Amino acid sequence: MKNYSGKHCKKAGLVYKRLRKSCKHKRDEEQFHDCKTALKDAQEAESKGLINLFYFDESGFTQEPCVPYGWQEKGKQLRIPSVKSKRINVLGFMNRSCELFHYPVVGSVNSDTVIAAFDDFAEKMADEKYSSNDRYTVVMVDNASIHTSKKFCARIDDWMIEKKLLVCFLPTYSPELNLIEILWRKIKYEWLNLLSIKSFAEFEKEVERVLFSFGEEYMISFSNTVRLDG
Repeated sequence: MKNYSGKHCKKAGLVYKRLRKSCKHKRDEEQFHDCKTALKDAQEAESKGLINLFYFDESGFTQEPCVPYGWQEKGKQLRIPSVKSKRINVLGFMNRSCELFHYPVVGSVNSDTVIAAFDDFAEKMADEKYSSNDRYTVVMVDNASIHTSKKFCARIDDWMIEKKLLVCFLPTYSPELNLIEILWRKIKYEWLNLLSIKSFAEFEKEVERVLFSFGEEYMISFSNTVRLDG
């Protein structure tokens, strides 16, 4: 392949930006498109107030910056403090109205951790705001092993019967169908302020600040499609 310079790349309409990993080549396209259609129907039902629709996932945060590059003044180099730190894992339920129920965990996450989060979330869905008119709550989850374990799956019927909470699995290798993935990316690459943070305690407070500010100071605008930035 011919080695083009930056000048030639710009003339060709190319831009320099972060690459993204993808497992798109591994997924079943028929399942993906069927689920995308079903999600669009679910979003329409949500818009009419017939159901509650939430997207669930976990993500990890550390003090090691997730910023590979950024705009800087010529002749200067912006340095972001980077230290080895413990990992904060956050379990979250998010809807398209930018409501977030989050559960931070310092340490590992297993099926018991996820079950505890679902139990608490199911109780919150009993509030009149979410339960009026006999509404069900639909939660979209991916196929991570902690979501498909025997222990977790054994609770699915209980949540449906006792709490009117339906767990629906997304197709494998389809992260773009899970809208909460956008939230994790926004937090890591745009919203976390790591410049003045030195201790892990300060980092914990910063992560909590952003999580609690979501829906007010920080917003994501979702369209009527399955995913805004597909």
